[in-house]
Amino acid sequence: MKILVTGGSGLVGYGLKKIINKYSYDFILLSSKDCDLTNLNETKEIFKLHKPDYVIHLAAYVGGLFKNINFKVDMYEKNTLINYNVIKCCHDFGVKKTVSCLSTCIFPDKTSYPINETMVHDGAPHSSNEGYAYAKRMIDVLNRCYSNQYGCNFTSVIPTNIYGPHDNFNIQDGHVIPGLMHKVKLAMEEGGPSFKIWGSGTPLRQFIYSEDLARLFVWALYHYDDPSPIIFSTDEASEISIADVAREIAKAAKYPKELEFDTTKSDGQFKKTADNSKLKALCPDFQFTPFAEGIQKTVDWFWENYDVARK
Repeated sequence: MKILVTGGSGLVGYGLKKIINKYSYDFILLSSKDCDLTNLNETKEIFKLHKPDYVIHLAAYVGGLFKNINFKVDMYEKNTLINYNVIKCCHDFGVKKTVSCLSTCIFPDKTSYPINETMVHDGAPHSSNEGYAYAKRMIDVLNRCYSNQYGCNFTSVIPTNIYGPHDNFNIQDGHVIPGLMHKVKLAMEEGGPSFKIWGSGTPLRQFIYSEDLARLFVWALYHYDDPSPIIFSTDEASEISIADVAREIAKAAKYPKELEFDTTKSDGQFKKTADNSKLKALCPDFQFTPFAEGIQKTVDWFWENYDVARK
């Protein structure tokens, strides 16, 4: 069985690399060097070359809060092209099943909590990431349309905030955890800047370790056939403030000073509390990596691989 993974050189792709030796499948992990997925002809050629039986679609044009705010057109256009091209080719080349990756940012800004899978299209997403969010929402629309018209087994998953080794640790464009890890690394160098957290630190988030998400993707490939999405998240009780995330990172890095908060920076959406009851009902025995353990592993990896890490 041949499984094509788009975005195979990204955070979740590296998570898959860590676990694929446990499975007797032929995984093909693509990177942007192999194919420009915004180009339909190139996407067709890569499908023609590999003839996949299954596809895990992870590829996306991504960034942190401030990239989403400042480059909304880029986020919308590039992700819309990537998603349309990949899903069209999955149909045209007879892929048996496709599992695509969405994001909790697709949910409405004004909503009740916890959010669940039925609420994706109930209102506009937060304005800070509307370009990316609307492009991601359309994967769900495409999955249902292909299922209704052609009977395709296309579905999607909605992970909460992902973190782990091999992330993008760029302070300007990366997500919150890798950005904070890079900041604390610089703050610990002689003469380096202080460890300053953008915003008040009060927003709440749920996080999932990249290898945990990789294992859940393989589970979904085999056991989840509904075209409607499923949330991959830890329990609601695991929600944590950005300030406490920063404290956990400082502890793992052995940073000795007090934290500073730059309240002139935007906080973004205050919370995105996700309901994982659907996952728990279908996969009740799944064990998530404890947050402190995942943070320590990621800090250790970044320290050891600082020179070659994306940053």
